Amino acid sequence: MNDEIALPGFEALDQLATMVAVVGTEGRCLLANSTLENVMGMSRRSLQRGSVPDWLVESAQLRETLGAVARNEVACGRFDATMKRHGAPGAELPVHVIVSQTDQPERVLVEMIEIEQQTRLDREERTHGQAQANKELVRNLAHEIKNPLGGIRGAAQLLAMEVTSRELTEYTQVIIHEADRLQALVDRLLAPHRRPHVVSDVNIHEVCERVRSLILAEFPKGLRVERDYDISIPEFRGDREQLIQAVLNIAHNATQALAERIAAGDAELWLRTRIARQVTFGRQRFRLALELHIQDNGPGVPEAIRDRIFHPLVSGREGGSGLGLTLAQTFVQQHQGTIECDSLPGRTVFKILIPLP
Repeated sequence: MNDEIALPGFEALDQLATMVAVVGTEGRCLLANSTLENVMGMSRRSLQRGSVPDWLVESAQLRETLGAVARNEVACGRFDATMKRHGAPGAELPVHVIVSQTDQPERVLVEMIEIEQQTRLDREERTHGQAQANKELVRNLAHEIKNPLGGIRGAAQLLAMEVTSRELTEYTQVIIHEADRLQALVDRLLAPHRRPHVVSDVNIHEVCERVRSLILAEFPKGLRVERDYDISIPEFRGDREQLIQAVLNIAHNATQALAERIAAGDAELWLRTRIARQVTFGRQRFRLALELHIQDNGPGVPEAIRDRIFHPLVSGREGGSGLGLTLAQTFVQQHQGTIECDSLPGRTVFKILIPLP
């Protein structure tokens, strides 16, 4: 039998985002999927016919689990381990190992999930679920506010026409003004749900340059907006205006945090693009993805709100609406992407990831 030919029934393993090997009961690798090749830094030909337990720093537990699954003592075994990356000497990778039976008794399936990747997937799923719940909450709340708000404004206008006292007229104008302010807030809350998704070819660097020009027009002194672009990034299908708004909202948040540095004249904002390879969004793996970093040298995101910055109405500054990052997240998610934040005093990076064709 030629083990370097794909085993019948296992062809779909190459579509998985996790590392998978079909293993003989004695531990020999019969088939490795493409994700395992990429992570290990070795060709499939080199991986096959090797001993899978030898890929781990401590091999005993995998050997015991393979034997137990092969003998039908357990249907599935799970444990955490550390994988050796033969293509990157000295680079070890913490993984969660799952050993499962197949419908062929002499073959066992070994799946290895990067623990960091699993943590990120869990975080993405929680974030996506929270974002969906937030959108429903905001949409319902906005509608509940909007209906009585129109009645309040209309009543204040009618009252303003009846009263003759200048002082009472000022009070009615306050009511009308505040009703208009709340109406504007409600419109912003509902904007992502109303506006159609206009799809066209998008050049991410045109998006970045548009944002850069808007920021520099607002802050002509005290702020340097640097760019570091990978010009090989291809165009992709998306909504250009939504992406401009998403990047602009993040950049605006950065400039608000940079207020003291702008006044001192040493504020910096970086727009950096890169291509990420073999990126997983949710449970789907993409060969290429756009990676856009928006980095500033401000004081960092306050620790008290760091885990909630994408929630609606959460703001780190007095008077902030707390909607900018929520809308940015909504627009990026509509492009199948995600936003991540890494913040320390003196360095805050928002990273937008969007799959590429």
